[in-house]
Amino acid sequence: MVLRYRFFLEQKNLAPSTINVRLAAVRRLAYEASDTGLLSPDLAAGIRRVKGAKRLGVRIGNWLSVGETKALLRHSLTDDLRSKRDRAILAILVGCGLRRAELVGLKLEDFQIREEHCVIADLIGKGKHIRTVPVPDWVKRTLDAWTATAEINAGTIFCRVNRMGKLWGKGLTPKAIWHVVKAAAQRAGIKNLAPHDLRRTCARLCHLAGGELEQIQFLLGHASVQTTERYLGCKQKFNHAVNDNLGVEDS
Repeated sequence: MVLRYRFFLEQKNLAPSTINVRLAAVRRLAYEASDTGLLSPDLAAGIRRVKGAKRLGVRIGNWLSVGETKALLRHSLTDDLRSKRDRAILAILVGCGLRRAELVGLKLEDFQIREEHCVIADLIGKGKHIRTVPVPDWVKRTLDAWTATAEINAGTIFCRVNRMGKLWGKGLTPKAIWHVVKAAAQRAGIKNLAPHDLRRTCARLCHLAGGELEQIQFLLGHASVQTTERYLGCKQKFNHAVNDNLGVEDS
């Protein structure tokens, strides 16, 4: 039955990671059922032996150049409240490499001073991993412009702005961050940009600026340095591709 379920998911053309997440839930249920005596140990072991979907290759990421990143931020430079909020969101995504879920949970009290540098202290990220994220001066200035205009003195930093330019609600959802990034990318003429691409961009720009791989790993909160290497996008170079000059091209 579990094998048929896997085949069903594969026929829906779901990503291998999505299929494996759903199979992991089934395996966990079988384990709990066996542990409580609702399922025989042999049957539970058989379910756990069902292999997940194989991931063939690695998905290509999307990184912005310095010029594209500046254009993305520049097109948010207006004086209305919503634009100041959106530019602060973009600045934190690019400058600090935060995930959407991490960004919407930020509170003003999270910004503290460590070693004479502003940081987001004890940020709880994916997998309950705790890290402290340095905040560049230009990001802090952009954030201060938003909080001063919105008169936010404590609590959740980012909230909704209605059509009348007034604050309402208690906070934003990760989906709202998606729409902010999509709208900014459209204004800047950048296609196929997702919020997580700004996290990748942060990693690559740090690397191009001479940042150490270990420090970038700390910044992003990766448990494995191999994950950080994938975010840098340094494995495969397209602007100087290895197959550009094979010696067999037409003269």
